[in-house]
Amino acid sequence: MDISLPHLSNLAAHIAAGIAAIGLGAAILASSKGTLLHRRRGRLFVALTLVVCASGAIGNLFFRFTPLFAVLTVLVTYQLLSGWHVVYTRAEGPDRIDVLLAACAVAWTAVLLPSLLSSGARADAAPVVVHASLGGLALLLAYDSARWCFPRHWHASLWRYEHIYKLVASLFGMLSAAAGNLVRIGQPWSQLLPSVLGMLAIAVLIWRDYGARVRR
Repeated sequence: MDISLPHLSNLAAHIAAGIAAIGLGAAILASSKGTLLHRRRGRLFVALTLVVCASGAIGNLFFRFTPLFAVLTVLVTYQLLSGWHVVYTRAEGPDRIDVLLAACAVAWTAVLLPSLLSSGARADAAPVVVHASLGGLALLLAYDSARWCFPRHWHASLWRYEHIYKLVASLFGMLSAAAGNLVRIGQPWSQLLPSVLGMLAIAVLIWRDYGARVRR
């Protein structure tokens, strides 16, 4: 299959940024949290992941539509930006930017939904992973909507766990997309494995953070 130069350039940017973001994300997971280095690495991780998401969206719109990568692009972008934004709102709770992010995620998903729901007709669509990703996005949007009803003092504690969940989930969402491209054995379950590992990593990080705060 011939690939045009714009397609190849976008693919190269997507792969390069993805490798860098995953490597940096792994380094962040393994390092101390809350330090100046952590914040600097975090900003770079967000920038690299945005390049991954933007190039993924361009690829789906202009070159080759793939249901799995389309829904993962929406999911990872939303998790990334809302998880990053919560660091700045913290105890204040959700604001207008959260509303804008959620509205964009819903609108983007609504446009894609007809293609996503009909993806089971194609053997390469991995409908189990597509529908699982859609379910994950729906649950996340439901939780973020419920945040507006939380007592104000809850946000001072919950923002840390929201940040952990959303940013780590963004990292493992990219790993799931990479598995969908590179791993041909055991599909679609090999694509779901990074999500399972991500949930385990999130549980460990939240438990460690909670335990450290209880002991203080």
